[in-house]
Amino acid sequence: MKKNKKREILKENNLTYDDYATLDDENRYELVKGQLELMSPSPSTIHQLILGELHEHISSNCKSDYFIFFAPIDVILSAKEVRQPDLVLVHRDRMDILTNRGIEGAPDLVIEILSPSSLKRDKIEKIKSYAFFNIPEYWILDPNLGIIEQYTLKESHYEMINIFQDDDQILSPNIPCVSFTMKEVMEKIPKLSN
Repeated sequence: MKKNKKREILKENNLTYDDYATLDDENRYELVKGQLELMSPSPSTIHQLILGELHEHISSNCKSDYFIFFAPIDVILSAKEVRQPDLVLVHRDRMDILTNRGIEGAPDLVIEILSPSSLKRDKIEKIKSYAFFNIPEYWILDPNLGIIEQYTLKESHYEMINIFQDDDQILSPNIPCVSFTMKEVMEKIPKLSN
């Protein structure tokens, strides 16, 4: 019976978080404007290694001031918009947006790590969504180029304020504890065979 209900839900439009939360298959989804979007297959090994290093560098300076989460965690931006960013920071003074369901509201910083299957979603669709829901800062990490694009919210849209690479000191106007370089992240990532 559950499988039939699941199939029905997947065909419907105008879903809410409650519909999304009842899905019981092994797939990962985001809820976008009331519609389910199937996430790409599991992230690559390189993606996960970079995520681990990024988490370590941010945590080393920020964990006393921020809750730091990595995917999968639901960021519930509205009843019809639920995202699962790669890395999320929420200031400890704002812990009221943390619930058993996930993060219910705009985090302080969202970070996405690009993969070939997420390029359009991360650079076009999510940048609009995160701006619409007033997330103050958004970073996009490109593993192929070894860069972080840093965006901050200006009124209702994002402006790219920096591109960090190599030995550039990564700093944030909104997250003062952040301080590391892309070189520090990328130098620990091994070259893997296909």
